[in-house]
Amino acid sequence: MELLQTPYFVIDEAILSKYYQMLTDSLQQNWSNYLVGYSFKTNSLPWLVSFVKKNGAYAEVVSEDEYLLARRLGYENREIIYNGPYKSESSFREVLLAGGYVNLDSRMEISWLYRLASEYPEQTFAVGIRANFDLEKMCPGETTMGEVSGRFGFCYETGKFAEALQLLRQIPNVSVSGLHLHSSSKSRSVSIFRSIAQMACKLQQEFQLSLSYVDLGGGYCGGMEGRPEYPDYFPAVAKELSRCFVPGQTRLIVEPGISLISKCTTFVTSVFDTRDIKGTRYVMTDGSRFNIDATMIKTSHLFHVDYAKENPDDRPLIPQQIISGYTCMECDRMFTHENSPELVPGDRIVYENVGGYTMSLNPLFIQYFPAVYIRRGDRLIRVRRKWTPEDYIQGAVLETASE
Repeated sequence: MELLQTPYFVIDEAILSKYYQMLTDSLQQNWSNYLVGYSFKTNSLPWLVSFVKKNGAYAEVVSEDEYLLARRLGYENREIIYNGPYKSESSFREVLLAGGYVNLDSRMEISWLYRLASEYPEQTFAVGIRANFDLEKMCPGETTMGEVSGRFGFCYETGKFAEALQLLRQIPNVSVSGLHLHSSSKSRSVSIFRSIAQMACKLQQEFQLSLSYVDLGGGYCGGMEGRPEYPDYFPAVAKELSRCFVPGQTRLIVEPGISLISKCTTFVTSVFDTRDIKGTRYVMTDGSRFNIDATMIKTSHLFHVDYAKENPDDRPLIPQQIISGYTCMECDRMFTHENSPELVPGDRIVYENVGGYTMSLNPLFIQYFPAVYIRRGDRLIRVRRKWTPEDYIQGAVLETASE
């Protein structure tokens, strides 16, 4: 079979289907009244969005652009879960008027809601509210922010959550029907989600909330050996939620991203040059760290090497080979390959577990967006071609008229 031109991403449809089924089975077994909101920010590849939509997922969006993309790809306003601090008022109104899910994140959004409710006094608006709370105290050392506070939602500990709730309760045709409790963690442990569920109960009891949904957000682990999977999370979550809620009355919303798509995605690159500089062997590849680690925070990568020609056992072992990208940035170095067969042009390095955030964070720097393929059985089907200069200049003005 002819080799495809690198670099490119591959999404294995069978693995994706397996993880989506694992997610829904786990939810069904533990909390039958559930809703999956697929995280657009994690990877909004149109084919992928169409896949999850076909399988019943709503669109979880955090900006007007993501909202408009969801609409363009066939989502109705009632199938939108609208989160985050960067909504637009017009899209905010459209989703609420259609009965979609909106989780309030700021005082500004409360003022939007007040205006909307005043304009439509005969309509009741059900909204959710995002709670900012000290998860680090509940799970020491496991959260992303640590002891520094997160910046989203209304803080429980400072009284801002209670203040926001009081403002909302003063609007006659508004009901607070949901809690959004997404919190980022380093550990992605079962304890994190158990604690989030406990917080949902605490808020419900303290503020006597009548909730039609509890939104846990995302941040689950998936596809990593020795780490939790969906069947580990939801029994623990359901046990806590059942102290205050029942499935018949309160829906459980989850917003998976990385946990759903990382395991099924690989990024294929090729070696195009090697060079020795002051005793260091550099291996130049046509992929970049920006393709798989745009935030420059990873310290290791899952990968394997497809050697081009002779048996790698016949090649000399090289103590250290620094695997680098194609850009002119010195920081564009992926990893050091130690005590391994010499890499030569034509060899392929395939990075694994790279479906989450990689495509959505890819920059248009030196090389444009790479192609994306779907693996379906023994076939690779292209679902996005490599971008060209024509794609780059779309919508641009090439020349302005002289005065």
